Amino acid sequence: MPKYIPPEQPKAMQVFDIVFIVVAIFVALWLPLKLGLAGVSKAIDKIENPTWESLGQNPTMVGFWEKLGYNPATAHDIIQNKFHYTWDITTLLVMVVVVVGYFIFLFRASDKEYREVIDEKFGDKK
Repeated sequence: MPKYIPPEQPKAMQVFDIVFIVVAIFVALWLPLKLGLAGVSKAIDKIENPTWESLGQNPTMVGFWEKLGYNPATAHDIIQNKFHYTWDITTLLVMVVVVVGYFIFLFRASDKEYREVIDEKFGDKK
């Protein structure tokens, strides 16, 4: 049986692949921020005249806050800066369609490439 030699990709296409992947990663990370889909639920829950107790801090936590130079008023924005997680059915369904569509594409493309490699290695047995 002859040794399998995979097809070689030209250098220009390797560079194109690298640039494409870097751009795809950048867009995947940047686009949700630009569209306001990431971090939009972050909000500060205001407490008037905050105390350590109203901020939910125990004596150990208070000790560490004070070692860092904070008092209840200055620590308020840090402690109360929280994400309020909300979702809606439309966003959930879009996400499900995208993930399922990606896996269908992935399995079909992998199956096609797998069959091409088998045909290259062993020939068409029909």
